Amino acid sequence: MRTRSVNQVINSINTSDGAGVKLLRSLGQRQHVRLDPFLMLDEFGSFDANDYIAGFPPHPHRGFETVTYMLEGHMLHEDHMGNKGHLRGGDVQWMTAAHGIIHSEMPQQQAGRMHGFQLWINLPAREKMKPASYRDIPAAKIPVATLNNRATVKVIAGEYADGEQRITGPIQGLATQALYIDVRLPKDQLFTQPTPGAHNAFVYVYQGTVRVGEGADATSVPTHAAAFLNSGDQIMVTAESDARFLVLAAQPLNEPVVQYGPFVMNTREEIEQAIVDYQNGRLVQEKAQAFNE
Repeated sequence: MRTRSVNQVINSINTSDGAGVKLLRSLGQRQHVRLDPFLMLDEFGSFDANDYIAGFPPHPHRGFETVTYMLEGHMLHEDHMGNKGHLRGGDVQWMTAAHGIIHSEMPQQQAGRMHGFQLWINLPAREKMKPASYRDIPAAKIPVATLNNRATVKVIAGEYADGEQRITGPIQGLATQALYIDVRLPKDQLFTQPTPGAHNAFVYVYQGTVRVGEGADATSVPTHAAAFLNSGDQIMVTAESDARFLVLAAQPLNEPVVQYGPFVMNTREEIEQAIVDYQNGRLVQEKAQAFNE
């Protein structure tokens, strides 16, 4: 198999979003810092409630998917049609904004650590105007594999394969065929993951440091950095210290991307229409369909 090497390392930058929530942003820090179909990856994490307590009051989305993955803390999702979903440690919400949704994500704690991620994944043009939907997936419904080297692999979307062991995540059937896994890897241990050669892939390290690639082609990737990978049939990661990282891969859409804040479409005219629809109360035409696990 051909192991993927690192094409570029993207160090996260400090920023804020919502009503002032402090974030680390890797993908999406500038509009050209993307990896089709991935648009943005934010990590939020603090013990200081002042960094997160204001949350993300009601705001719109159209044209893409948002994936919220909580490691620690408690957030409440609500949308304009009355759907509610609680996100606690280990839980995931996979929201397909598509035609449009107006929602909020607000902390349900006054103290303690809040830690997690929000990922934006683009939708193909043919799916951008379908009805909105979302799935709340509790931690207990997300499979975790424990490997012989004491590593653990949590499979949110796609499939993890280790020899004869195959573990399938709860999110399947996406147009982008997305892979989303969370890996805990002890120092000096090796992790591998096969990937379709045509898919784009990256690794985001949120604890420790790792080397991505094989042999002399391996590249050290520090904490809070994303490593964009070249093409290949497998991803290979070696922990330089006890490490935790996300592995993401998906089929690129190879379509134009025009973004204006919370709207991601294919043309400027479609963005202008989204703005008009939002201003005139037409962004959302149907109730967002919820699938609770």
